[in-house]
Amino acid sequence: MERKTKKSFLALGLLLLATIWILARRNEVPYHSINGLVFGTVYNITYQYEGDLKAEIEVELKQFDGSLSPFNDTSVISRVNRNEELIVDSFFQVCFDRSMEISKETQGAFDITIAPLANAWGFGFKQGTFPDSSMIDSLLEITGYQKVKLAHGKVIKQDPRIMLSCSAIAKGYSVDVVARYLDSKGIKNYMVDIGGEIVAKGRNPKNNLWRIGINKPIDDSLSVNQEIQLILALTDAGLATSGNYRNFYYKDGKKYAHTIDPRTGYPVQHNILSATVVAEDCMTADALATAFMVMGLKEAEAFANVHPTIDACFIYSDEKGIPQMFFTEGMKKHIAK
Repeated sequence: MERKTKKSFLALGLLLLATIWILARRNEVPYHSINGLVFGTVYNITYQYEGDLKAEIEVELKQFDGSLSPFNDTSVISRVNRNEELIVDSFFQVCFDRSMEISKETQGAFDITIAPLANAWGFGFKQGTFPDSSMIDSLLEITGYQKVKLAHGKVIKQDPRIMLSCSAIAKGYSVDVVARYLDSKGIKNYMVDIGGEIVAKGRNPKNNLWRIGINKPIDDSLSVNQEIQLILALTDAGLATSGNYRNFYYKDGKKYAHTIDPRTGYPVQHNILSATVVAEDCMTADALATAFMVMGLKEAEAFANVHPTIDACFIYSDEKGIPQMFFTEGMKKHIAK
């Protein structure tokens, strides 16, 4: 009996030592921070892992660029826009399918066939001239997600003049792609940030939730203002922010922002200054942030409140021009204390 007791204590001691070793080993694994340029913006990635994964991550991003960048003449989306015969790759297919789903959910507030309109207003991948109403009417004839579909790997358009732009969803999707790569390496703690679109998982180097600052929506076409409106504490989620305070221009004293309503053909003139969305993945957050900017405050609030899988924050101007904030109930729990 005494011998069995000794063996039990020995086994328990060994188990305790093994647990301590595993925990100590986990704490020894360093965090790496890498950064660089991609898609015309900056990426910052922090992750806990033994090795440097920058080269592998940039290979993933280069392959992604070769699929969905309209500024890359050899990309899949550029070839689709030129009506070349091809079978699209998996990056394009996933992005296209999710875009169609979100277009239906938002009743066309999000729409990847907006490319001709974005180009015409000077916010696309081709240089445009300031359009008149007759040009807008003609471009609306070739705009609308219902006019394009994907069948057996091929894009089918109702009109060959239809062009696609995934700029309001692709950056968020690229963040998900990098996050999935880190998952495949068994990494449990990381944050991927590409141009302000983010996926956070696990804990930061201080063993806290990842802290993410949301900029004040102040007109800043040079992106020099970094004043923070609020800080969110996030993990195991994607986040994206869309606003009209960075990409805009003035003509004849009137401000024209880059958010264009696919349903009307004109830049939006709503009182929402920025929309921040937290979702299960960054691709969804990215697309919905744009859709909310198109919808306007009342419609965006109604949509966000009836979709429990997303959380949202809207910064908007009230009747007196004073900035205000709206939070969904779910978003409130992400506000850093």
